[in-house]
Amino acid sequence: MTKWVYTFGDGAAEGQAGDKNLLGGKGANLAEMCRLGLPVPPGFTITTEACNWFYANGRAYPEALSAEVSLALDHIAGLTGRKLGDPVRLLLVSVRSGARASMPGMMDTVLNLGLNDRTVEVLAADSGDARFAYDSYRRFIQMFSNVVLGVDHEVFEEILEDEKAQRGFELDTELSADDWRAVIGLYKAKVEEELGNPFPQDPQEQLWGAIGAVFSSWMNARAVTYRRLHDIPEGWGTAVNIQAMVFGNMGDTSATGVAFTRNPSTGQRALYGEFLVNAQGEDVVAGIRTPQNITEAARIDAGSDRPSLEKIMPEAFASFVEISDRLEKHYRDMQDLEFTIERGKLWMLQTRSGKRTAKAALKMAVDMAAEGLISREEAVGRIDPASLDQLLHPTIDPKAPRDIVAVGLPASPGAATGEIVFSSHDAEEMKALGKKVILVRIETSPEDIHGMHAAEGILTTRGGMTSHAAVVARGMGKPCVSGAGSLRVDYRSGTLMAMGSTFRKGDVITIDGSNGQVLKGAVPMLQPELSGDFAAVMEWADAIRRMNVRTNAETPADARMARSFGAEGIGLCRTEHMFFDGERIVAMREMILADTEQGRRSALDKLLPMQRSDFVELFEIMAGLPVTIRLLDPPLHEFLPKSDEEIEEVAAVMAVSADKLRQRTEALHEFNPMLGHRGCRLAISYPEIAEMQARAIFEAAVEAGRRTGKPVVPEVMVPLVGLKKELDFVKARIDAVAAAVMKESGETIDYLTGTMIELPRAAVRAHVIAETAEFFSFGTNDLTQTAFGISRDDAASFLETYRQKGIVDQDPFVSLDLDGVGELVKLAAEKGRATRPGIKLGICGEHGGDPASIRFCEQVGLDYVSCSPYRVPIARLAAAQAAVKNG
Repeated sequence: MTKWVYTFGDGAAEGQAGDKNLLGGKGANLAEMCRLGLPVPPGFTITTEACNWFYANGRAYPEALSAEVSLALDHIAGLTGRKLGDPVRLLLVSVRSGARASMPGMMDTVLNLGLNDRTVEVLAADSGDARFAYDSYRRFIQMFSNVVLGVDHEVFEEILEDEKAQRGFELDTELSADDWRAVIGLYKAKVEEELGNPFPQDPQEQLWGAIGAVFSSWMNARAVTYRRLHDIPEGWGTAVNIQAMVFGNMGDTSATGVAFTRNPSTGQRALYGEFLVNAQGEDVVAGIRTPQNITEAARIDAGSDRPSLEKIMPEAFASFVEISDRLEKHYRDMQDLEFTIERGKLWMLQTRSGKRTAKAALKMAVDMAAEGLISREEAVGRIDPASLDQLLHPTIDPKAPRDIVAVGLPASPGAATGEIVFSSHDAEEMKALGKKVILVRIETSPEDIHGMHAAEGILTTRGGMTSHAAVVARGMGKPCVSGAGSLRVDYRSGTLMAMGSTFRKGDVITIDGSNGQVLKGAVPMLQPELSGDFAAVMEWADAIRRMNVRTNAETPADARMARSFGAEGIGLCRTEHMFFDGERIVAMREMILADTEQGRRSALDKLLPMQRSDFVELFEIMAGLPVTIRLLDPPLHEFLPKSDEEIEEVAAVMAVSADKLRQRTEALHEFNPMLGHRGCRLAISYPEIAEMQARAIFEAAVEAGRRTGKPVVPEVMVPLVGLKKELDFVKARIDAVAAAVMKESGETIDYLTGTMIELPRAAVRAHVIAETAEFFSFGTNDLTQTAFGISRDDAASFLETYRQKGIVDQDPFVSLDLDGVGELVKLAAEKGRATRPGIKLGICGEHGGDPASIRFCEQVGLDYVSCSPYRVPIARLAAAQAAVKNG
């Protein structure tokens, strides 16, 4: 029979850390902490399998679940001597979610469950503190009503703010027991007004309502969005963790906090976190009160005059430090901890591997390897390749003047400039229009997940370093400044007040998440220097990986950038991208629109020296590394003049009438140009184009070789081949030009001629094409288009719907479709090697920078991946991780 519930407490547990898939991350780690003998409030976990059963059966529960939950409550009672609803020894519980992957703030939690009009009196008598009891009850009503009953959280906040204002109070902690009784009466009246029913008093009804709410929150909008952004499968489900409550709001000897065993922003080896005296956990992350530093060193660094935990609760602090060190050594990774101190006694509520910035991840990996905690191979495996993107973008130029309008907390490093927006809806809308925006909020909530993703950076006026905005921004790699308390946001008027200045939606600001500054206007940025820990991890990765990493580049700037990021050559130089500027586009149009070979050759003679000089510079930058140059590929319509002014300009150069040129343009029109007269079809129709490009390549190879003294071995790639005879025809022209240039220059040129596999027919007939081709480069952008019959330019209109409805897991243009397109790549690789055992194989579509696709390339045994310059470090790291996994 299926076991739905696993208990833990008092040094024993039915589960352990390895049961993460079944118990979720929180449940597995609670069990593990119990087994380690740490102080964990007793409780039980309802499994992720129960969640999946819940959704598969119309949101009902397994028949045996009720009995197992009752037995688990008896287990808690046996350890605590307390029961739900008991008139003397009252048990209150927390009900929390816990998926196997950390999803901070995305799902729902209920604290203080079991309170009602009768048991609140029991809690007051048992604790000897009526104020604490009624504070806990009002929290429970507010949280349960929102999470389970669907009453808006703001409804209660408005009541509370009004009550505080009437009494002249600023802080919740100023309210007395009688004040809280009055608030509770208003809360209950509001619930009945909103729902037509009184607030539920039965603890069992409360418990099952909370369990159902946690399961239901797995499918709420923010959780669905978070899973989509982080590629978390829907089928994983969430567990439910139910624990005896411990109270951080039981007076001045109680507290609650969140901490990391190392700094999640910088990676520094020092305890890092915040806490609040006389509070519950939600207060810390909600940003309602300003938290205090845990350590005295952090308090001094922050310039805070509020005492640290180390100072005011030294015994609890010492226990926490010892437990933190023990957990980091046990898990061999930085831990994210939640704790509560109840009247001086420390309780651990959670441990998990903490989220961190890319900079911190690199430092931790290098430091932990140096400490002997992990191996270098493990250190390389610890870094999420995609997270390196955080380090590969501009930071503020230190020489630039800074017009500082506010300073908050440096919640997530990096800098961003954008137009102000005050809502997540506006952030998404502006992003869709191609605008860069900064999302400005009083505080973010899980409902803001889509806006945070759309924004360049996030700015909040409330919240600490462990607030929702800070944690989510760090996970996304977005710059964030939180807790900028001198700013005033007015959503109604759409204004941001700062130091006497008023900013409105659309005004440009810059935020620096590394030091917490908010700056007026756009500020000059600098490219990062990738040294230190970054260089160390890259060096270790390069020693591990098998595949080479090249770049897709055709401009000198891109080629230099890619080399600085460690590219080992160019895997794709798209020659058509070299023709779109200035006089080049006019000469290109002249060539295309000429109706005789002589006219085309006349235009090509103008383009030859331009192409040659481009190739010389690329060969010099790559200094003897391989450079794959693709012959002209795109549909001709991309070059054709569109306006009357452009037509007249080309007509003047060609000395023909504008009307004649207009007729020629119309004659070249294609209904489906992406599947039309492009690629090798151009070289077959107009061999002189391929001949000009081949001459430019080979003359450049000779010149660059003479200049650098290093051999240049160009790889000439013929695009869109589907038939061996197509490649034979074009290769004959290439070889003839190579022979002519060698004769003219007196130099021997080593070169390869190959093709891009981007058509299903080419993949199926690869063994035949390999008789001519000396290399294959998989153009997976077009191979995905032609395999699916989907235009990547139009797919956005329906692919997201496909994802939401579970038809595809992810966009096949972002991450390679392994079952279809991947099979074509695998087939072509096998067939190509069968004919030509030493054939060079690479990938040059955008998938060459996608870690999941790179893992597949390693499995297939490709020789290299090629990607855009900024993704080169990502590919280097992903290739190393793939080699370890495949080995």
